[in-house]
Amino acid sequence: MPEGDPVTELSDRLAATGYIADRPLAMVLYLAGQLQSPVLLEGEPGVGKTAVAEALAATTGARLVRLQCYEGLAAHHALYEWDYTRQLLTIRMSEARGEPGAALESSIFSEQFLIRRPLLEAIWPGDDRPVVLLIDEIDRADEEFEALLLELLSQFQITIPEIGTITAARRPAIILTANRSRALSDALRRRCLYHWMPFPGIDREIAILHARQPGATTLLVQQTCLFVDRIRAGYYRKAPGVSETLDWLRALTLLGARQIEPGLVGETIGVLLKDSEDVRLFTGQDHERVYREYGVRAAP
Repeated sequence: MPEGDPVTELSDRLAATGYIADRPLAMVLYLAGQLQSPVLLEGEPGVGKTAVAEALAATTGARLVRLQCYEGLAAHHALYEWDYTRQLLTIRMSEARGEPGAALESSIFSEQFLIRRPLLEAIWPGDDRPVVLLIDEIDRADEEFEALLLELLSQFQITIPEIGTITAARRPAIILTANRSRALSDALRRRCLYHWMPFPGIDREIAILHARQPGATTLLVQQTCLFVDRIRAGYYRKAPGVSETLDWLRALTLLGARQIEPGLVGETIGVLLKDSEDVRLFTGQDHERVYREYGVRAAP
């Protein structure tokens, strides 16, 4: 790679935070920063989409603002709302002083009565720090909520009827994640750079686990990654993600394992598999054959 390659430099900075990004992901993040464009990350649950935003914030010293999406998410939970209690108190005090109504209306619909929710906080922050806005699991929100995002994603602004249009003085980095639980609109996709995050290859997952759990033995890390890779290739309903792999490695390390031991696999399988049918499928198999298939070997 060319010396001074900015994509490689970004990848190295992410690695310094413990996040191991491959070049395609680092390229998308670099271009998004240069073009000031949002990024839509899709992939299986647990492959590290949310951690991208956390690592990006850490590398830039930015403040991470997170909006967790869910069905029924309303604008006042995501954008802003008025502090009605303070407004009412101000109205009563003003009426007691006999102040004119026109002046009162303009004063109570001002910044001091505005409660910033995540989207407005990212556009109109209270300090000068850069912001990374994470809109997590956007596919869990309703299609109507997607429409609310379009102005923000394309123009980095939010319109508040009582105040006007608030445009970001400094554009935040915006990361959207989705697990493909429903189709996202073309309008939203057009406003973003896109990257699909698959399960990592074994070599990259080994590097991730070494970075996150440096105390684990090399043999245990290698066997863990091979074991999980074979499970992902099987007939399980919910394949374990990188987060489950890391949790399992931590559990095995906590129990003093230096390599995968068949007894510990059965006792800790609930750390790795999170579906009752998957657990029954695993425990119902011929363990000796399964361990041979999944690469469990005795230490030399």
